[in-house]
Amino acid sequence: MTAVTSSLTDDQRAVLALWYEVNASLSAYHKLITSFGNAELAWQAKVEAWRQAGIHHTHLKRHEQPEQTQANIDKIQQALIERRYGLLFADESNYPAQLLQIYDPPPLLFYRGNHARLHQAQIAIVGSRKPTAHAQKITFDIAQYLAQAGYIITSGLAMGVDKRAHLGALAQADAEYQGRTVGVMGTGIDVNYPNHHDKLFAQIIDQGGCIISELLPHTQPHKHTFPRRNRLVAGLGLATIVTEATVQSGSLITARLTSEQGKQVFAIPSHIDNSNAEGCHHLIREGATLIYHPQQVLEDVSGQLNYDRGSYITTSVSQSNDNSSQRMIGTDSSEVTSSHVTSSPSNIKTPPSAIVVPEHLTLIYEQLDWHGQDLDALIVATTLAPPQLIGQLMELELLGVISVQGGRYLRV
Repeated sequence: MTAVTSSLTDDQRAVLALWYEVNASLSAYHKLITSFGNAELAWQAKVEAWRQAGIHHTHLKRHEQPEQTQANIDKIQQALIERRYGLLFADESNYPAQLLQIYDPPPLLFYRGNHARLHQAQIAIVGSRKPTAHAQKITFDIAQYLAQAGYIITSGLAMGVDKRAHLGALAQADAEYQGRTVGVMGTGIDVNYPNHHDKLFAQIIDQGGCIISELLPHTQPHKHTFPRRNRLVAGLGLATIVTEATVQSGSLITARLTSEQGKQVFAIPSHIDNSNAEGCHHLIREGATLIYHPQQVLEDVSGQLNYDRGSYITTSVSQSNDNSSQRMIGTDSSEVTSSHVTSSPSNIKTPPSAIVVPEHLTLIYEQLDWHGQDLDALIVATTLAPPQLIGQLMELELLGVISVQGGRYLRV
């Protein structure tokens, strides 16, 4: 891999210093920037000036120990050199533009994996940590479908729905569509949580996805860090899908933040006696869009791809490291250049006005009706091997001519 610069500028070191000394407090950080004009001036200011600005005493105590701050910045720079993670700053063009649209964007993001995913069109999928088996299947299938349609699936790396969303996005046979997921952490970038998700983290990175955190390295999980994570999940996505959630679920926080950001919330309905889906029913009652097929999401979000600071990157990005490209601090993935940005996302699939079923799929299509056939019946009727049958059913589903409801395949 081509060597990439990991040097931090004076301004970047100042941003990191403030972020460390205020312990990643957004309110304190922005108060300092407002009071002193920029990060360098704020960091150079005396403790008394911070006190007069109304900064909390615990932050003042850290500001009284500049040697400790410098040591922590040096550790971060060493980690960048060793490519244990990378770093994006909010005042640079490589920072995800959609996060600049939210009320309180973080001044920096730590990342692992392919940071180019952050610039592609994303849809968030969230839900219960203890979903029913049916909700797990629905989540996986929706994520897989949307990833094959060209979107990046964003979620919070939690157990349950989040995990199934990431795995659905990763379950792509075509190399072009692999790694289409972004995981937002509620811990430091070097803290895997939950602990048994090590394999999922590795799979996301190895397949070309990305994991991000606004929190400082070594930050452990805390009840306050996950709502912060949720606002980034909502901020990155064009919309949020809630596949199953209780009324008390943190997913409803993500849904509320999505709505507050002016974006659409989708919810999957369930049986009225399914207590695990009461949150979805509440969202629908409050105005969320009821969906029963991911194509409905695609139809609604297709017009939301442009942002003020350029468009999402929606073309496939190669893994090459071109020295002439604009580089990011500590990058360990494909690099973003202006040549990758497109205002007309060619790989986002939209439903054609008229669909002709390809000849090799007509055998299966002719077996289907509008009442539905299960997989076992189709195996008997077509005499196809299960892997071949499933692959062709997936093709028909992507064409938009069939759907799956309750495990039964039917024409739309």
